[in-house]
Amino acid sequence: DFFSNEKSVTFEKADTLKIELVSNDGTTTVLKEKLPVLAGEIVDATFMSAKALDAFLAAQIADAKAQNVLFSIHLKATMMKVSDPIIFGHAVNAYFGDVFTKHPAAFEGLGVNVNDGMADVLSRIETLSDTQQTAIEADISIAMLNGPELAMVDSDKGITNLHVPSDVIVDASMPAMIRDSGKMWNPEGERQDCKAVIPDSSYAGVYTAVIADCKANGAFDPTTMGTIPNVGLMAQKAEEYGSHDKTFEIAVNGTVRITDSSGNVVMEHVVEAGDIWRACQAKDAPIRDWVKLAVSRSRLSNTPAVFWLDENRAHDAQIIAKVKQYLPEHDTTGLTIEIMAPEAACTFSLARARKGEDTISVTGNVLRDYLTDLFPIMELGTSAKMLSIVPLMNGGGLFETGAGGSAPKHVQQFVKENHLRWDSLGEFLALAASLEHLAQVSNNNTAQVLADTLDRATGSVLNENRSPSRKVNELDNRGSHFFLALYWAQELAKQTDDPALAAKFAPIAEALTSKQAEIVDELNAVQGKPVDIGGYYMPDDAKVIAAMRPSATFNAIIDAI
Repeated sequence: DFFSNEKSVTFEKADTLKIELVSNDGTTTVLKEKLPVLAGEIVDATFMSAKALDAFLAAQIADAKAQNVLFSIHLKATMMKVSDPIIFGHAVNAYFGDVFTKHPAAFEGLGVNVNDGMADVLSRIETLSDTQQTAIEADISIAMLNGPELAMVDSDKGITNLHVPSDVIVDASMPAMIRDSGKMWNPEGERQDCKAVIPDSSYAGVYTAVIADCKANGAFDPTTMGTIPNVGLMAQKAEEYGSHDKTFEIAVNGTVRITDSSGNVVMEHVVEAGDIWRACQAKDAPIRDWVKLAVSRSRLSNTPAVFWLDENRAHDAQIIAKVKQYLPEHDTTGLTIEIMAPEAACTFSLARARKGEDTISVTGNVLRDYLTDLFPIMELGTSAKMLSIVPLMNGGGLFETGAGGSAPKHVQQFVKENHLRWDSLGEFLALAASLEHLAQVSNNNTAQVLADTLDRATGSVLNENRSPSRKVNELDNRGSHFFLALYWAQELAKQTDDPALAAKFAPIAEALTSKQAEIVDELNAVQGKPVDIGGYYMPDDAKVIAAMRPSATFNAIIDAI
């Protein structure tokens, strides 16, 4: 897999690299003509064997059948846009191989791409004759009878884990499955024990550690557990998430090699047709800044920091060398700063969390993504209620919230019932944090007052249970925003640090308070029937604004500010 085949080099000086495939007959194909690198930059190269992947998937499918558990595959096709759809295609072929073997001419004529999943197959065969379509559908049914039951994305509609590559996203799907005691939905719409397949060992051990911890200790208690905030290396297309333009499905048997500007071979791999080869980069400046941020966060919060790095992984070994080089640049007196392999780091951090102790996770880009879903979902059932802060190298910041893979279902319900159950708590927290950041970097007292009052208003939303309900005709996202506006205006009106702000928002607070019942009624009255927003990925702005602002009374007060 990618872990076991990885090679990694740190470049002492700037250079321009080239990536080539030299076939066994001597033919050379340039995969990437120019790959600029800076002094101190780390470049990795690795590949996943297609033959080994197919053998692995076949074994896991057979094992799921033997154990009578659901089969599921967990990837990140939304971010690993080249490699993971190919891996997904191998999984589809491993399960439905007989179907593809039996109807090659029909599928080729239809332009079926196995990497797009069974949704593509089912859609394209609709253009065939009734006889052909029925025959293929029958073979699909036979394959599903012969194989293990598949984990379902939507049991009612018959949408399986192998329907679309982006339906099941590992960082959201694995925590949810673990939280549900290792179960996913089966075709009957019931929860059933499930085999979760992650076809690369680079990060799979993290989930192994969580499962082992939950087996030993049970569910987490949100009222007592500690937190595991993250400092992530993500600047300048770091690591795997920047590998799209350097990922290739190998066409012929041969050797992929990376050469420098002098023609010297820096790294090479013997590959076979169908293998998935990729290269990644991590620049020195972001790594150095990442180490600084880790020490700063540890100092500010008086919290141990753990670098999740495995000395047995080629890339991580290069990163560890830089961490050890740059840590002495900072005062670490009295701080606890450790370097542990991801699985061990996870076990260590979970043990502390169960004791109510906080631990900073210092990770690369992929684990940053995974962990900012993993721990909030394990604790609260969603990552939408968590805040992620990413300081930027030039002094700015990214303030974001997770989605936990839930957005598609929320939009479906919104369009069907005009009820949006999305919880914007994470966005409220992110807005307050961004205002606080602005106050600190620009010495802006007004921004600090806005941040402090927003924090208190968000607390009131939680204390008064003004979060969105899952059920139609009850308070939804729009109502939750109204109450945030109400509480924020009230906090601004009564604070004394900025009299001008207090004077400005006193009448706003009074108007929102006096019109509360009327506004809530107007917001809830539109629910219970479909709403047209003009699309999903690219909705119509005017229609969305109208749908999200249905209270004329509320709009008039806000628009007058």
